[in-house]
Amino acid sequence: MRNAGLGSWPHRRARMAPKREAFTYDGSSTTYGELAVRTTRLAWRLRELGVRHGDRVAYLGPNHPSFAETLFATHQLGAVFVPLNFRLTPAEINYQLADSGAHVLVHAASHATGHPRAVSLDTYEEWLAGGADEPLDEPVSIDEPALVLYTSGTTGRPKGAVLSHANLLWNTFNLMIGVDIASDEVALVAAPLFHVAALTQTLLPTFVKGGHSVITPGWDVATCLDLVEEHGVTWMFGVSTMFADLAASPRWESADLSSVRVLLCGGAAVPDAVIRAYQDRGLVFCQGYGLTETAPGATFLEASDSVRRAGSAGTCVFFGDVRLSDVGEIEVQGPNVTPGYWNDPVATAAAFTEDGWFRTGDLGRFDGGHLYVVDRLKDMFISGGENVYPAEVENAITSHPDVAEVAVVGVPDQRWGEVGRAFVRPRDGAVVDAAGLRDFLAPRLAKYKIPVHVEVVSDLPRTGSGKVLKPALRRLPL
Repeated sequence: MRNAGLGSWPHRRARMAPKREAFTYDGSSTTYGELAVRTTRLAWRLRELGVRHGDRVAYLGPNHPSFAETLFATHQLGAVFVPLNFRLTPAEINYQLADSGAHVLVHAASHATGHPRAVSLDTYEEWLAGGADEPLDEPVSIDEPALVLYTSGTTGRPKGAVLSHANLLWNTFNLMIGVDIASDEVALVAAPLFHVAALTQTLLPTFVKGGHSVITPGWDVATCLDLVEEHGVTWMFGVSTMFADLAASPRWESADLSSVRVLLCGGAAVPDAVIRAYQDRGLVFCQGYGLTETAPGATFLEASDSVRRAGSAGTCVFFGDVRLSDVGEIEVQGPNVTPGYWNDPVATAAAFTEDGWFRTGDLGRFDGGHLYVVDRLKDMFISGGENVYPAEVENAITSHPDVAEVAVVGVPDQRWGEVGRAFVRPRDGAVVDAAGLRDFLAPRLAKYKIPVHVEVVSDLPRTGSGKVLKPALRRLPL
């Protein structure tokens, strides 16, 4: 095959195990052989809509097999896949569609936009069936862009992190080395696939090994437990909130989890109590550290160390390196690291050191070769596994006509890990109330970005140079 990228994966898998189950969704399964045919037909249909090598194809909607089909079909054409966060507001989504220059949008009926070349999942099956079966073999190099994944921008605008086919391939190798993935794996894909971890730490490695991915549209504890028992789920990825919810279920003690071999967690620090709850049940609970820009695995805590080193983010992945700068910032280098940001050379240059290491903005320490993430240089905080950048939230709040100034920080929250706390200084003579401000933000920001706590203040603490002292704000009692 001339296609060395992900677009060739369905056909490579189909010729090895055509009758093996690839995906199950809502009780219906697709084999690898069927998937190869479907992705080819979809590639032809996308080509009929004008998609060519290098063009962008976006996807908007909850988890569904069509997400993976669109990804593989896009890559068959040598085009670039742009998965969008369906939790965002229309304004946020439209910005990302425009910034990426998406030529086609495949979307759930519940997430329609005004895109001129949109394909709704309501008519997806009928539309797909009209595609040709003739094989496509577009030449694609592994160094070409495969994904553009938008991360909230520290300057108020999201940036599109580019991941090449090579980045995804090397990350898959790293994950398969860290986890002994077998061809009989049954992965539960319940975390959103627009997140890099659900896609590249679960679905793609399972796919490469010829395993079976059970896909759910979203996270639900009861559904998770049902599917684990029904399908014999062997592994899954989740964020800390998901695993905390699962352990808090009244079914936790009685649920049959005997098939589960390993659980992967990332996205935020995991409370010790949650780790212990899984270890007490004899489950292997592994953590890792990474970012969208590292595809995402930078470090991984293997099963053999999951008890002894609980709370650690593990050691460097096999094909990759991690170091600390003079100030303790975690820096990453390796074939899994992004080549840069979409159409943003300034942000790309700022993200790398002079000798080519990616700056994470996180502070860490090493202990016996194991990385511990201790703080963040950036103001970003993580709420329920979602990155929130205060600059973006502050930009939205300051667009309110009665707000003169605002500072947003992340504060601890028992359920979500962290939530936003906004300190708002009104304009002279104006009145700002918390409920009204949240109503104002509702159409402008995704719900998880809207501050839970809003404090109206007359002034903000500052440094001698006039900058707001956010550390002082974080220390204030709620």
